[in-house]
Formats: sequence, C-alpha cells, structure tokens
Amino acid sequence: MRSPAAAPYVHPARLILILSLGPSVGLGIGRFAYALVLPDMRDTLAWSYSAAGFMNTINAAGYLFGALVASRVIQRFGLGPSVRWSTLACVVALALSAISGNFTVLSFGRLLIGFAAAIGFVGGGALAATIAQSRPERANFLLSLFYAGPGVGIMLSGMIAPFVLQGFGAGSWWIVWWAMTLLAVVMTVPLWFAPFHTDAAAGSIVRTKFAVMPVLIYLAAYFLFGAGYIAYMTFMIAYVRDGGGGALAQSAFWSLIGISAFVTPWVWRRVLALDRGGLATTIILGVNALGAALPIFGHSPLLLGISALVFGVAFFAVVGSTTAFVRLNYPPQAWPTAIAAMTIAFGIGQILGPIVVGAITDTVGSLSFALNVSAAMLALGAVLSTFQRKVGP
Repeated sequence: MRSPAAAPYVHPARLILILSLGPSVGLGIGRFAYALVLPDMRDTLAWSYSAAGFMNTINAAGYLFGALVASRVIQRFGLGPSVRWSTLACVVALALSAISGNFTVLSFGRLLIGFAAAIGFVGGGALAATIAQSRPERANFLLSLFYAGPGVGIMLSGMIAPFVLQGFGAGSWWIVWWAMTLLAVVMTVPLWFAPFHTDAAAGSIVRTKFAVMPVLIYLAAYFLFGAGYIAYMTFMIAYVRDGGGGALAQSAFWSLIGISAFVTPWVWRRVLALDRGGLATTIILGVNALGAALPIFGHSPLLLGISALVFGVAFFAVVGSTTAFVRLNYPPQAWPTAIAAMTIAFGIGQILGPIVVGAITDTVGSLSFALNVSAAMLALGAVLSTFQRKVGP
C-alpha cells in the first residue's frame, strides 16, 4: 500500500493555506458568524436564549452526523473531492439561511452547514496531515496552518457583519447572511483549482477500527472542549452588546479572535511537537480556559480585548493538538478514522453545550453565569488531558 506521504507536494504551505479555506467557510463563517447575527435574529424573530442556543445545537448535530459518516464518504469519493463538495454545500446552506425567517428552514440550514463542515474538516485535516508529512521536519507547523484557517472566516465576518447590521438597521439579519454567502463563494473558488494529488492520497485510504479505551480520557477532554468553547463563541457578541458595545466594539472583539488565530502556528509549534500523550492539549486548552474566564470580571474593553486574543490564539490550536496527537500515535492509513473519532467526541459536546448554556441563561437571567460554566468545562478538559499517555509506537 502506498503511503500518503509519498505524494510530491512541491509547495506544501501554499496548498495547506488553500485547503484551510474549507474550514474558513464551514466553521469560520458557517458556524461562528451566527453569533454576530444572533442578537438581531433574537430580537426580530422573538427567540428565547434556548431557541437561539438550539440553532447551534442543530448545527452541532449535523456536525456530529457528518463526522460519523466522514470516513465512509472520504473512502468513497477521496479527500480532495470530499473537501470541495462539502464546502460548496456549506455555501448553499448559507444562502438557505438568508431566504426565510421560518424556524424550521433556518434549522435545516444550520443542520446542513454542520453536516457538510464536518466532512470537509475531517477530510481537510487528513489531507493537511498527508501534505504536511511530505516535510516531516516542519510537519507540525504546516499542520497548524490548516487549523488557523477558520480565523480568516471569523476575522472577515467580524469586519463585515456588524457594519451591515448597523447600516441596514434592525431586522437586517438576512442581508448579513447574503453577505456571508457572497464571501463564502469567493473563498471557495481556490479550492477547485489547487493540485492536491487527491488520487494518490485516496489510494491509501482504508477504513480501520478505532479502539476507544486507550484514548477514552482524551476523548472526554475533547468532549468538554466542544461543550465549553461553543458557549463563548455563541453568546459573547450578545455579552458585548449587553455591556453597551456597538458595531465597532463587536467587530473589534470578533476580529481579534480571528486575527489571533493567524499567530497560532508560530506560538504553538514547539508545544504541538511534544510527543507526550495529552500534554500539548493540556497546555493549550488551559490557555483557552483562561481566555474564556476573563469576561467574568467585567465589560471593560481592555479586558474583553485580552480575552478575545487569549481565547483565539489557543482556540484553533486545541483542535490542531488533537490532529498532532493522531499523527504521532497512529499510522497514516488510520488518520481519517482517528480524526473522525476525535471529531465525534467534539461534536457530542457541541450538541449539548449551546442548548444547556441557553437554558441556564434563561433560568438565571445571566450570561455571566453561563460563561462561568463554559470556562469551568474548558478547565476540566485541560485537567483530564494531562492523564492521557501515548498509545502509538
């Protein structure tokens, strides 16, 4: 069987940066831009916090289902085609989110975005690992470029959405979704022309069994990350707005999260190279928990800015650390299956996080309390991952 590392990738960094546009669309825009539109949607459509949280819960349910079938889809169609077509499906779902205020239609759009994003993310992660393996001495740095990709979508949506809402006024949430659709179209185009050598990569893909017990504690930590981070990314714009932050403050906060993701490859490259079980995840997830906890102390612009930077610089690196863990502990042929297993644990956490935090907020009437719960889950995940030991050769 041919090793996926055998493909001759001449410009691996460039290819991985293009590949990162997939999660930029599916996650950076498809999932996270919802937080920017949520306050206007909630006001215009008269949603409770539980209903608002449900929209990210249904998105996470789609993500979980996509993760469950991702390895089969990739085996059937190959890595590159799976990434390209799933990203195109995210674009279609974004357009669907703009055409109606009907709760069922919007729920289906969120479901489709989640499903397609998961397939693209699993396929993209496996393909990025394959490309990175062509330069073993730089593999962790190259791999982290892929996981910094969603930061592009977050930054650009943060620079556009608040000002569209301000310009068109209350009830213009659907115009924002059209703007996000157009942005996604532009970002999808390069994926269709990049030479990913997908035939060579696809030839080495085999479905393998994945043993849960050796990494059960690591999966539990990743589950807690999925449940904890989503509350921050769902409700922080509402928190900024409730504290008196206008369009500029919301844009600055959201863009800082995206911008901080750009330095992730340089900040964490040595940490990601730690071949010591879950230690890299512990360090990065601990920093992520710290960033999530800072808003608990108030609405100060400086405090919120530091929170966005600290949270953002660690956020995508946590995901990158799990793929680095897979790369260091499993053979290349098992990467799609192992990454899918990690994504499933993450997806289950994402399903429970938004609806639970939304219900807590409705019950106690305080977003601050909900953010406390979020930060606590992230901190507990960091603690658990310290107990994960190496499972591979």
